[in-house]
Amino acid sequence: VITPSSPQSSRQPLSDDAVAAAVAGLPGWSHAGGALRASFRFPDFRAAMAFLMRAAFEAEDLNHHPEWSNVYNRVEVVLRTHDAGGRVTALDVELAGRFSRLAISGGA
Repeated sequence: VITPSSPQSSRQPLSDDAVAAAVAGLPGWSHAGGALRASFRFPDFRAAMAFLMRAAFEAEDLNHHPEWSNVYNRVEVVLRTHDAGGRVTALDVELAGRFSRLAISGGA
């Protein structure tokens, strides 16, 4: 998994090969429409909302915020770096990994 080494380098667009390699290490994530995408299904609405709350703290920790939506027990996440022309960066990969760990621990 790619991790940000510095704030500036973490906001540089990744090559398509680097994104493909990163996605291979992120179960449930795909690279489509120029962004990382995942859909998490939780046991119920409460579990989905708990995930969103914990995920918000992770996003704030990285100062990198997702596009997401919630319908009952499903959370859809789209990650791309707007500062990098809407392309995928190491920050997106890092946040995707954090979200995956949270989702698994939350029952997704």
